[in-house]
Amino acid sequence: MTFAQRKEKERVAPMRRMTWLIGAAALAGTIVSSAQAGSPSPSQLTTADHRGGKMRLVANAAAGTLDPQINYTLQYWQLYQSMYDGLVTFKHAKGSEGFTIVPDLAEEMPQAQDGGKTYVFKLRKGIKFSNGQDLTVKDVVASFQRIFKVSSPTSGTFYNGIVGADACLKKADTCTLEGGVVGDEAANTVTIHLVAPDSEIFDKLAVPHAVILPASTPPKDQGSTPIPGTGAYMAAAYDSNKQLKLVRNSYFKEWSKDAQPDGYPDEIDMDFGLTEEAEVTAVENGQADWIFDQPPADRLGELGSKYKDQLFINTLTAMYYMPMNTNLPPFNNVKARQAVAYAIDRKATVKLFGGPKLAAPACQILPPGFPGYEPYCPFTKKPGGKWTAPDLVKAKQLVKESGTAGQKVTIVVEDLAPNRAIGVYMQSLLKSLGYVADVKVMSSNLQFTYIQNTKNKVQMSLTEWYQDYPAASDFLNVLFGCDSFHPESDSSVNIAGYCDKAIDAKMKDAQATGITDDAAANKKWAEIDRAVTDAAPAAILFTPKHVDFISKRVGNFQFNGQYYWVITQSWVQ
Repeated sequence: MTFAQRKEKERVAPMRRMTWLIGAAALAGTIVSSAQAGSPSPSQLTTADHRGGKMRLVANAAAGTLDPQINYTLQYWQLYQSMYDGLVTFKHAKGSEGFTIVPDLAEEMPQAQDGGKTYVFKLRKGIKFSNGQDLTVKDVVASFQRIFKVSSPTSGTFYNGIVGADACLKKADTCTLEGGVVGDEAANTVTIHLVAPDSEIFDKLAVPHAVILPASTPPKDQGSTPIPGTGAYMAAAYDSNKQLKLVRNSYFKEWSKDAQPDGYPDEIDMDFGLTEEAEVTAVENGQADWIFDQPPADRLGELGSKYKDQLFINTLTAMYYMPMNTNLPPFNNVKARQAVAYAIDRKATVKLFGGPKLAAPACQILPPGFPGYEPYCPFTKKPGGKWTAPDLVKAKQLVKESGTAGQKVTIVVEDLAPNRAIGVYMQSLLKSLGYVADVKVMSSNLQFTYIQNTKNKVQMSLTEWYQDYPAASDFLNVLFGCDSFHPESDSSVNIAGYCDKAIDAKMKDAQATGITDDAAANKKWAEIDRAVTDAAPAAILFTPKHVDFISKRVGNFQFNGQYYWVITQSWVQ
């Protein structure tokens, strides 16, 4: 997710690339806003009356590794908020209040020292991991080293400003962050030294990649093996083909309701392998409490008319986009990339996703309302502040000028109905531009890592991004910065492999400006947004909204701007 998640930072997260897919136009007139509806606790009932029970969540597929310092999906970032803790975290609260950063394992938010380059965190006492082990300064220091040892997806973008990070990025297995993360066991403090002031440092420390794990945690991806955490819940078992089971952490004692509140359910199971059809039916019949994936088109009218009190919709700071590999033909030619961006009928992709009530056309990197956003759309029939219509004449002209007509292009998409539909649409579009195109469909739990790895030679793919935390850099630097491109790695979120040294320098300048002047920094990010958009390393399709469908027995639904539904703060009857 940070996400200020971001970072929606998110935000991640999650993610955080996130794997959310949401409803359709049939729901438009009946879905209610979570800001206006919910299931508040009857005044005569107490917290104790709601405590207990098992909650069942259903999803088409798992989201890959359970390792919180590696996983980069909202699907699991949403769960991690109740399983793991960092020095600071995003507040467990409704709406935009969820973007607020609060102290977590640290007793308080530290004051900046040394001109914003040093922060001293004093750890709370009495906190235990889910294996009964006491939290210590050594665990914190080792966890920051592990970020680099496991090549966390954001090690080179979020944490490369820590003193000693350069050496860790060059040789991860011997990472010590010497002089960068310093523990003092006698004082029970951890001091973080930065190479330069960073206005987003707390955002970066609040996302799951910076959670604190036992120092004994192996310095490699733990895959399906649960890692002990300090949160209210822990993973009891994980089979990516069947189920993720969360239960209460018996060693947990609430130290901050804002940072890590105790939860209501005794057990939370996320079952995998159901079709979208089966997921919806399970919730309708009370056999499941929430669906992760998009309802099938033939069930949308039914949900909108019969279950409107169980539906919640929220606008997101996110985008669906199609990265184009800038290092492989035909998209190593900027005119070929721009041709695709001009040709896409974004209204058609919105319709395939669910209609104008659930998404809006977009053609620039930063989403509306985000820091640094200034309306900009060059790839449309009438260039200006918004998308109007595709310009096929311009697109075909650019393809001709690029000399790439006739080349083969494979589009890699997730095996979910809207994604497959958009993939087929893009296949047809590319053929109309003169390319030989086909679509490769992959399971959701494999596609995101697959399209990141240069070994797989992916030319074009469909994916989505939800802020990790609310900062322009979370879209522009994370997705298109040189430091985010890691050849032959499953953790290379710069899927397009785009690296423009001049633009990269401007990103670093904007980040530095943000330390003292947010307004000036956001002006610079707006210019960077236009520059990256013009280079078209990705074709931006639309800005989505988010729909939750819950069972009748779920109460106290709360939507958090950072991590979405705060699962453990809902109860089951």
